[in-house]
Amino acid sequence: MNPPPNITDPLVLFMPSGKRGRFPVGTPLLDAARSLGVYVESVCGGRATCGRCQIEVQEGNFAKHKIVSTLDHISPKGPKEERYERVRGLPEHRRLSCSATVQGDLVIDVPQDTVINAQVVRKAATDRVIERNAAVQLCYVEVEEPDMHKPLGDLDRLKVSLEKDWGWKDLLVAPHLIPKIQKILRTKLPDQPEVSEGKWGVTAVVHRDMDSSRPFIIDLYPGLKNEAYGIACDIGSTTIAMHLVSLLSGRIVASSGTSNPQIRFGEDLMSRVSYVMMNPDGREAMTRAVREAVNTLIGKVCEEGGVDRHDIFDCVFVGNPIMHHLFLGIDPTELGQAPFALAVSGALQFWAHEIDIEVAPGARLYTLPCIAGHVGADAAGATLSEGPYRQDGMMLLVDVGTNAEIVLGNRTRVVAASSPTGPAFEGAEISSGQRAAPGAIERVRIDPETLEPRYRVIGTDKWSDEEGFEEASWATGVTGICGSAIIEVVAEMYLTGIISEDGVIDGAMAERSPRIVPNGRTFSYLLREGRQGEPRITVTQNDIRAIQLAKAALYAGVKLLMEKQGVEAVDTIRFAGAFGSFIDPKYAMVLGLIPDCDLSQVKAVGNAAGTGALMALLNRDHRREIETQVSRIEKIETALEPSFQQIFVNAMALPNKVDAFPKLAEQVKLPPRKVVEQPGGDGSPRRRSREERAARRQRD
Repeated sequence: MNPPPNITDPLVLFMPSGKRGRFPVGTPLLDAARSLGVYVESVCGGRATCGRCQIEVQEGNFAKHKIVSTLDHISPKGPKEERYERVRGLPEHRRLSCSATVQGDLVIDVPQDTVINAQVVRKAATDRVIERNAAVQLCYVEVEEPDMHKPLGDLDRLKVSLEKDWGWKDLLVAPHLIPKIQKILRTKLPDQPEVSEGKWGVTAVVHRDMDSSRPFIIDLYPGLKNEAYGIACDIGSTTIAMHLVSLLSGRIVASSGTSNPQIRFGEDLMSRVSYVMMNPDGREAMTRAVREAVNTLIGKVCEEGGVDRHDIFDCVFVGNPIMHHLFLGIDPTELGQAPFALAVSGALQFWAHEIDIEVAPGARLYTLPCIAGHVGADAAGATLSEGPYRQDGMMLLVDVGTNAEIVLGNRTRVVAASSPTGPAFEGAEISSGQRAAPGAIERVRIDPETLEPRYRVIGTDKWSDEEGFEEASWATGVTGICGSAIIEVVAEMYLTGIISEDGVIDGAMAERSPRIVPNGRTFSYLLREGRQGEPRITVTQNDIRAIQLAKAALYAGVKLLMEKQGVEAVDTIRFAGAFGSFIDPKYAMVLGLIPDCDLSQVKAVGNAAGTGALMALLNRDHRREIETQVSRIEKIETALEPSFQQIFVNAMALPNKVDAFPKLAEQVKLPPRKVVEQPGGDGSPRRRSREERAARRQRD
């Protein structure tokens, strides 16, 4: 058994998992990673010959974690590592974790290109039909050849042809194109004799966003060109999701996603703002990281779709305000402090190359407007997709992420706010938490009589109590709990009486089940003991508290918007985002994450922000629609509302201290309320948290 960590030992934080722990000086980083359940591949048994265990040290002052990480805090390269680098080569800044040892506090990035069981990106494309009215149009024309008696320039004759055949007037021309026009006009394609023999046949790519704006010739091709594509991209704080779309047919050619590499600078948005403030080159580093990830993702969808990336002529991006600012190269510092001022809130247009996006040289880039300081273009995209302003009933739209964005309204009035839920729902800050990857527990049920759990993991369809589960899960292992399972296990613990409405694990239940185990001055629930080499998976009192804080923040934001609308209930609820797609509505309501509602009216809508971006890409009228609606949405700053603190305290209870859930009670048997005064492992009473003390005073 390993000795317990010493509080003076160096602290090591692994990204993108967010897992951390203290380790004695001299501990190999591979051992540290494995002890925390961080997946780092190695097939050579630590001999420094396979090179699969590569890691990178992230340098900087990570204020949130109180870590100053430098290259001096990792051991110098030894003979084995130097031999590997000499013989096989090691990318710059990479180290082999089997040879490198801990010498001080470290932030370690596990590069995604070395991870076989990488995160499962689950932001899917929409299946809806979107009427096409793209900003890009391909226009084939035959241009009159030059004549000494008609001294009109080649470009001007091209414009004449475009006006004559297509009605384009007052055309502008992309600057990069002007030096190439004469050569393109004189190029004849041997495989297209029917359109170019003896004639100057060319295809102009024309872009016009607004009817009132002047159109642009953004590219020009000899002969007939019949391929034009666009990308719709949602830059989330955790995941970047992208659709590659034919602008001519509206067909989604390919969809893919990747982890946002900025997570190595901080799991949540405020820690990334803090990183910018603490490190002079922090903004540049994060901007560069996200743009490189976007370009890599473009290459991936183009490869999947068999498309040349230089045939991409239009791009639409959405993201929360901090992701929006960092992607555009804007310092997000002002968003980290009141009054949370955006540098720009309206929709923006750029040449794609100005943002370093590697597509066609003349490609255009559009970003949806941001709603408020912490309600961004992604919320605008989701609003466009689901259209609460198009409804008669009161619709609640929630995008659950590290920063939850909330929109509530109908065709009469729409209000919006954000809630800082933190990364708990995505696995961070949870002792056995992890992101949604093969091996992660994603569903949990607890028997109310025996308190025995059964669960399902990503990578197999079998439940843990089914025959063949152990064999089926052997390839991936059972490595931790992802967000959907965290919600379910806490809700199940409440429904079975393991925890009280205040979220306290009832130590007296240990008499009924060995699953209730002492953990210092509190208790934990043992979900899985773990096979050889696998972590022991438990749900601790601190895990439950982290979930309570996150769900209370979200519910308080929703409740404040309901007060602003003057309603006691909502008619429909829509969960947006990758995480929202895998939340079971029943358990979300048991937890008190959302208000009481008919469960049949609670639905997951997938990556609604990405769908909104797709709508804006394929139909420029949707751009005008959301620009108009965003100007009408009322923005509520929850922290300034006098009742926020009390609503938050009430929302710490499961499902809520004061709000009734009659519609939920019709379908789920809620346990009777009980107060647990849980003793610690030494028999002494556990000290209540500040939130519990406030809740107790309110109850009394």
